[in-house]
Amino acid sequence: MELDRVDAALVRELQADGRLPFETLAQRVGLSRAAARLRVRRLLDTGALRVVGVLHPAVRDIGALAHLSIGVDGAAAPVAAAVAELPEATLVSLTSGRFPLITEVRGHDLARLTEVVDRVRGLPGVREVSTSVYTRVVKDPYLAATAPPEIAPDAVDTRLLRLLERDGRLSFAELAGHVGLSAGAVRTRVMRLLRGRAIHVTALLDPGAVGRDRHGGFAARLTGSADAAAEIAAWDDVQFLTRCLGRADLIGTVAAGSIAGLHAVYERLRALPGVRLSETWVHLAQVKERYGP
Repeated sequence: MELDRVDAALVRELQADGRLPFETLAQRVGLSRAAARLRVRRLLDTGALRVVGVLHPAVRDIGALAHLSIGVDGAAAPVAAAVAELPEATLVSLTSGRFPLITEVRGHDLARLTEVVDRVRGLPGVREVSTSVYTRVVKDPYLAATAPPEIAPDAVDTRLLRLLERDGRLSFAELAGHVGLSAGAVRTRVMRLLRGRAIHVTALLDPGAVGRDRHGGFAARLTGSADAAAEIAAWDDVQFLTRCLGRADLIGTVAAGSIAGLHAVYERLRALPGVRLSETWVHLAQVKERYGP
């Protein structure tokens, strides 16, 4: 499906605040409340859009993240399946390029992350593992703000967070029905969780649903100002970007409508001053993608 100007405006508003009331949404994009509600419902029903709560990494006990490029002996698919069994692996994908398999792993701290990398390295069929540790995630729809959360959620808060992870637009009355509190008490708790940065409710647009169903990645070295990272993150084609330590200064994910479209993004990166593109790949098959509960 294609998003028109009004749909795109609705998505932008919901990406900034996924719990905006329909009346506020309508005012901001110049629609009636009913029309805004109808358009958002259409996007949700077609699967083009999801509104979810994204927990702060600290709430998940995540303090360290890394990208692993994996070389294998023999077929890559069985190795990918074994990596996907690891609970610390949030993304596992079969790819073209120098390495046939990539994964993203997460841990409590660098020591735990090292243990995970060692476990991956010890799996049957793994020949080599090239590790890039994230130092600053520049763009990622699945990660909340990096500033530490200001509150420590209690047991009821945790139940509310899990519900909002699945559906960020659940009403206070619906949430109250799940946790056995009044809607007013739930509203107070949810607003405290939002203000305290324990969770951010945002809209996730499925690239495939809007014609960008080819995905690729890149690794790059910075030869000039680090401002290039902010410029790249602003590109609509770039879905994810992080600063790293290791074989790359930047690792990113891009989405396009075709292989030619991916190539165009890579060419644009190659032409960018201060950036040396060192590696590119195309995602051939996604084995695992699980960032939420």
